Amino acid sequence: MSDSVETPETDSAGDPLQVTDAARSKIAELIQEADSDIAAVRVFVSGGGCSGMNYGMTFADAADDRDHVLDGSGAFRVYIDPVALGYMDGAEIDYKDDGVNATFVLAAVVPAVAVVAPCID
Repeated sequence: MSDSVETPETDSAGDPLQVTDAARSKIAELIQEADSDIAAVRVFVSGGGCSGMNYGMTFADAADDRDHVLDGSGAFRVYIDPVALGYMDGAEIDYKDDGVNATFVLAAVVPAVAVVAPCID
């Protein structure tokens, strides 16, 4: 990644990926506690074979020029590339902590593509 990459446009209202207040707060907290070169959390999608897509989050030090940026108050910032966003349009990221387990929850994920071939056991 180059230092010459411009910061992508930041959207707020009408974001295709919704993030609850609990998730926003936890993401901001994680970014603040991370190394100083961490700028955001990146939401990603990877192929999962017959079981569908895999969704995850990782720290990011910079945005790519095509990234969609969710930005808010404090340290909250999420990057998502256009391909991942296509799979997650309309989804919601929440954070749940029941005192025993704490996790991010991705809800309302709708597959963006049809299955081309059935999986064979």
